[in-house]
Amino acid sequence: MKYNLIFTAILTGSCFIANAQQTAKPEDTEIWKPIPKVITPGNTFRDAPSDAIILFNGKNLDQWVLTKDTTAKAKWLVADDIITVDKSVGDIQTKRSFMDFQLHIEYRIPSDITGSGQARGNSGIFLAALPWGAGGYELQVLDNYNNATYVNGQVGSIYKQSIPLANAALPPGKWQTYDVVWTAPRFNEDGSLKLPARVTAFHNGILVQNNFELKGDTPYIGQPTYRKHGPSPIKLQAHGDKSEPISYRNIWLREL
Repeated sequence: MKYNLIFTAILTGSCFIANAQQTAKPEDTEIWKPIPKVITPGNTFRDAPSDAIILFNGKNLDQWVLTKDTTAKAKWLVADDIITVDKSVGDIQTKRSFMDFQLHIEYRIPSDITGSGQARGNSGIFLAALPWGAGGYELQVLDNYNNATYVNGQVGSIYKQSIPLANAALPPGKWQTYDVVWTAPRFNEDGSLKLPARVTAFHNGILVQNNFELKGDTPYIGQPTYRKHGPSPIKLQAHGDKSEPISYRNIWLREL
């Protein structure tokens, strides 16, 4: 009888959680205040260090594959030393997988960007792409120069988890930088979490995430969770909004 009661309680709890996730809405996890202070950044563009792994050299996407078919080469447009998102083919990710690293990446929101909120230059850098659920751990890319949205989903945020310490966004049409230190999560043999993931991020030279401890992945709807994984690729998001596609350049990484 005791074990039957325990099983029933577990089953009931599982059904409750499943039903709660199904009825959840995006707005349930959106935070709009306090609004991060706006800071004008300096010029932080720089060449890759001698020990860096060059993920994009301005010439080709040899280091990248399509997320939806990792046997296929990445098919975003490469011209004039930049990559431009092609939403018709979806996300791209690195061929190689990584654990802890320092990442440098530059992006540009189109100067003629339209839309508002999340539908304005939306992309994302998944510091570890996962093949299930929310798809990994996302550092948000978005135009928030003069564009309001929920602050745990604006540029510089760890999506739906950590509000950036400042809004360091430059105007659309300007090249912008992320410099990131990523510490991947560690798991025990039984799949339980041993050490959570951590991230420190500078946006245009301004600290926006200070050794933040992630609660899990970064879903659009629902709460973050951890599932056991090892080294993972880095993914660039081709977001499904209707705004103009953004561009990336000068992507390099140092394994730590």
